[in-house]
Amino acid sequence: MAFAEPEHRDAFRSVSLFTGPAFRTPVNEGRADYVPIFLSDIPSLFLSGRIQLDAALLQVSPPDRHGYCTLGTSVDAALAAAQSAPLLIAEVNAQMPRTHGNTLVPFARLNHTITTDRPWPGHPPRPSGPVEDAIGAHVAALVPDGATLQLGIGAIPDAVLRRLTDKHDLRVHTEMFSDGMVDLSRAGNVTNARKQVHRGRTATSFVNGSQRVFDFVNDNPFVEFHPCDRTNDTALIRNNDSVVANNSALEVDLSGQVCADSIGFSIYSGIGGQMDFMRGAALSRDGRPIIVLPSTAARGTVSRLVASLKPGAGVVTTRGHVHWIATEYGAVNRFGRSLRERAAALISIAHPDHRADLRRAMTDIRHFDMGL
Repeated sequence: MAFAEPEHRDAFRSVSLFTGPAFRTPVNEGRADYVPIFLSDIPSLFLSGRIQLDAALLQVSPPDRHGYCTLGTSVDAALAAAQSAPLLIAEVNAQMPRTHGNTLVPFARLNHTITTDRPWPGHPPRPSGPVEDAIGAHVAALVPDGATLQLGIGAIPDAVLRRLTDKHDLRVHTEMFSDGMVDLSRAGNVTNARKQVHRGRTATSFVNGSQRVFDFVNDNPFVEFHPCDRTNDTALIRNNDSVVANNSALEVDLSGQVCADSIGFSIYSGIGGQMDFMRGAALSRDGRPIIVLPSTAARGTVSRLVASLKPGAGVVTTRGHVHWIATEYGAVNRFGRSLRERAAALISIAHPDHRADLRRAMTDIRHFDMGL
């Protein structure tokens, strides 16, 4: 983003509710700021006036014959911004998908508009490698028929979804989805017939991926978009049975603490909806909250399963909330286990090159004989 470059530091200051690639350097250099917050809490910041918006910049589909635009591929916190900002400035893009659900913005409400006809920026699927494929197989084995799915975007979620073609009556209640969900829906694996919340519909807050995703959601009543304070409401998530929630991590320690938004003190992303779905899945009948991550980083030289988190690392999912952890070496359930049992389970799915160091560290920290 040009306004976040050093030469503009005296004119602009970005405050992000989730830090993406464009703002990692500005945030970590002090030229921008970051608010740690659950995704489900963001709409209330706007609607309550705790964050007072002067204007909202929106991207919408063209108005229909009744004068309503839709927020298209991303409702999440945009609807709350549209409802609370006194000034709405919108790009009305002829190629923005028209979506169903709670997505409407009256064209008359827009103060200033610019009309465009341009392809929607997408993120084509990234091919998976052997690590992602192995993780996908371990997670797919935990998905029963009739499961309610929450998955994000990336090689690991897509690797999971490719392995669910033998499952029946799947349901989707998620904050986002991408290409893999399109294939399962078109093949009839996703029916949403047994959902307790939004029965018969896939519920999401935003989508991203290739043009296939955008074409799939365009004027498709099978998919409903809702603000993230609804899709990520733990009280609603838990009402669906067999919620299988998949979320990623940067680092997990032997006691079960999950860091997902920073590398030490350096902010990497954000809290997002991880805890919303981890807790919702845990409270769901037969729910399975799963943290997924490759066992190593830096070409195998650094273990992502660690004795202790880096100084400054943020705990997104606490050790009291963690259940399943999956790497390419397997999946283990740490819920209700002691510190010794948790450590042994995590070490069993660490990269073999790092297991001895982890056993040694646990012995030093807790004075447990970890079988050195």
